[in-house]
Amino acid sequence: MKRLFALIAVFGMLLFMASNVVVAQYEPAATPPAASSQVDLSADPQEAAAAAAEEGKSFHSSLKTKFIEGGAGFMTSILLTLIFGLAFAIERVLYLNLATTNTKKLLAKVEEALENGGIEAAKEVCRNTRGPVASIFYQGLDRADEGLDVAEKSVIAYGGVQAGLLDRGLSWIALFIALGPMLGFMGTVIGMIQAFDAIEIAGDISPTLVAGGIKVALITTVFGLVVAIILQIFFNYCVAKIDSITSSMEDASISLLDILVKRNLKK
Repeated sequence: MKRLFALIAVFGMLLFMASNVVVAQYEPAATPPAASSQVDLSADPQEAAAAAAEEGKSFHSSLKTKFIEGGAGFMTSILLTLIFGLAFAIERVLYLNLATTNTKKLLAKVEEALENGGIEAAKEVCRNTRGPVASIFYQGLDRADEGLDVAEKSVIAYGGVQAGLLDRGLSWIALFIALGPMLGFMGTVIGMIQAFDAIEIAGDISPTLVAGGIKVALITTVFGLVVAIILQIFFNYCVAKIDSITSSMEDASISLLDILVKRNLKK
């Protein structure tokens, strides 16, 4: 998982650097020569007008324009917040999906192995199964010969360890969820201050000057809120997934102890 996170982080940084190059090249390309801005008069006027509209109002171009208008400093920090937040979120999503186990199938295999091959056969089944439930089963089976009380304590203790591993990284996602709007609001406040400074220097309240400053200031808030919304969706998914896995762990642990009790009664 550490390698996976490192790859995601490197990919995010490369994506960020590539976007900076595109943004840096966007302003010169925004004013093409007069010859290129003219449409072919021999073509259909409606098709030419539609093509020109699509070229001038594409979503990607509008997004780059708003990014530039928002200011390089705060917009870059918000973009970095999104990249690092997504890196942690994707790592957690992959880890939690890999940690999901079909507990009913695993319980059936463990019970069958106990009846046919004993504790060692059941432990081998757990070793060959991925996920926290199999790890908890292994710890309980490893202490089964020492008594049911010892096995139960081992299951409870190791269940707490596995629950902690499931929650690892969520605090970082929550941090980036909070940072996105905070950076956006800070950019808005600083933008408003700059707008009032411009009014003070001009000595007159110009609607164009005020509207332009406020628009640029609010762009950072919008992007910060969008970052928070995206990361919040991932965060809620991870929390729901963790609750589901934890519930499965508890139910499966109780079922394993019941199986061990039945096995001791048969002896």
